[in-house]
Amino acid sequence: MTTSVVLYFHAHQPFRLRRYTWFDIGRDHAYFDDETNARIVRRVAERCYLPTTALLRRAIERSDGRFRCALSITGTLIDQLERWAPEALDAFRALHDTGGLEVVAETSHHSLAFLGDRREFRAQVLGHAGRLERVFGRRPRTFRNTELVFDDSVAQAAEEMGFEAILGEGADHLLGWRSPHRVWRPEGCERIALLLRSYRYSDDIAFRFSNRGWGDWPLTPEKFASWLAALPRTAEIVNLFMDFETAGEHQSKESGILEFLERMPEPLLAAQGRGGKPRFAFRTPAEAATAHRSAGVVSAPRPVSWADQERDLSAWLGNSMQRSAHDALYDALRAVRRSRDPDLLESWRKLSTSDHVYYMCTKYFSDGDVHKYFSPYDTPHDAFITFLNVLDDLARRVGAPAGALQA
Repeated sequence: MTTSVVLYFHAHQPFRLRRYTWFDIGRDHAYFDDETNARIVRRVAERCYLPTTALLRRAIERSDGRFRCALSITGTLIDQLERWAPEALDAFRALHDTGGLEVVAETSHHSLAFLGDRREFRAQVLGHAGRLERVFGRRPRTFRNTELVFDDSVAQAAEEMGFEAILGEGADHLLGWRSPHRVWRPEGCERIALLLRSYRYSDDIAFRFSNRGWGDWPLTPEKFASWLAALPRTAEIVNLFMDFETAGEHQSKESGILEFLERMPEPLLAAQGRGGKPRFAFRTPAEAATAHRSAGVVSAPRPVSWADQERDLSAWLGNSMQRSAHDALYDALRAVRRSRDPDLLESWRKLSTSDHVYYMCTKYFSDGDVHKYFSPYDTPHDAFITFLNVLDDLARRVGAPAGALQA
């Protein structure tokens, strides 16, 4: 049996808020820190987007298309690339033009809209799918929700919107005795295939790669291929899902991550199974969903994500500040819609980006270190106050009830 290897990257940058104070409310409607956002996206383009798209393109060309991968890219990142790093957006297009890249749909603004407003969720997903079709020339067939947040109802909504596959996290508490190395069908769905992340192998690359205290450091393509080759023959698929920014940004160029990713396909494509047949084949999510039959049904009555040890919603809604901010944001949405002002709706949608509540997380230990790495604030409370100040001003502009912002 040939085992599918699905290598999927998620590319995203939020619109970070400027230091918006109580004294700015009602006086200044410039919410976003364009200077910082431009500086960061240009830096990430130089360190990550440009070299990584180039190495992936070379890998596809060297293998005559046998190496394949997938990408989701948020609307907030596309906006920033169009404004401040158009050469990087061109590089993503060039990667897609090789024929070896599948572009995956998601919410346009990397939002938690499915939890807050189903109408807004559908609008963001379908609107972004249309934009991806305009940018890349092909409509997405696969869906991933923000931060791989997935439950039965998310899968059912994705199927209703016409997607053929959905990506999720292969969390132990979700799978139980089942394996992430099979294709599953979500509870309540008839057609859509569920591909679950192999967090062990994905995190070896995304998080442990540059850790010199890790017992398996340094990780080489040959070593990684040997681990996958040791999987039982019943393993039909290995889903390697990670942030695109893993390459060159989260893991520095000096760590060897770029060379690793460029060379990783070679030993996997060279590996032989029984009878001299290829042991592995790189496939995109939609291709893997077609190549493998469902092994059965997986039910996710509660949301599962790929974040933190809990793999739930606690990274974004785990404390009272986060829940208050999230509730206030969606309480204001009705008034924003009534305004019929597309600029105000776009500002609201930029506030819906999940990063804003992520910055308010108060976790400690290893997960807390990850949160601190991404946050532009000194403390979670600073993130909370800044966000509510901005939302207060936006709510006043659209006549939202004052009570919506009481934390």
